[in-house]
Amino acid sequence: MALINTVSPENAEGIIKEGYDMFIQNVGMIPKPMEMMSASPALFEQGIQRIHYFSKHPNLSFGLLAHIRYLAARALNYEFCTDLNKFVLGKLGVTEPDFEKMEKDPTQSLLEENEGAMLAFVVKSIKDPKSVTADEIEHLKELGWTDRDMVDALAQGVSMIDHSIMMQVFQFDQKCMIA
Repeated sequence: MALINTVSPENAEGIIKEGYDMFIQNVGMIPKPMEMMSASPALFEQGIQRIHYFSKHPNLSFGLLAHIRYLAARALNYEFCTDLNKFVLGKLGVTEPDFEKMEKDPTQSLLEENEGAMLAFVVKSIKDPKSVTADEIEHLKELGWTDRDMVDALAQGVSMIDHSIMMQVFQFDQKCMIA
């Protein structure tokens, strides 16, 4: 049982109701991290705005973003988002052998070369931030990525950190019922 009170779907109003309805319609469930964030309506709203921002991103594809969330959550032992994004990637055609390959080497994902390079950059950045070199940033630019793309992709990956820690602190069940 969680240590904080959250807004239940039947008591949701305003932005929380809108967000819950969006998740039910698009995902079939309310993700536990968003349920947790319902304790803070302003932060919940920021989360919804962030989801809308990334859903309309001009260069970062849905598939790339799901790969980033999956491998970032996996690196952080964040079970809920690992399971949820594995489910999403499975719907996109990623198989168990594909997961094994990309977990060993993110450039071996089913993504295009430039997206695989971005994925590898984000994973490396999360695991060892000081190891990223100027040459690696230049290589991403040569592949067509902009500074904005790199910042946004890395922001998507490191966003797993806050929810991962908060879910543990407030003792939320990390089982994903959809996966």
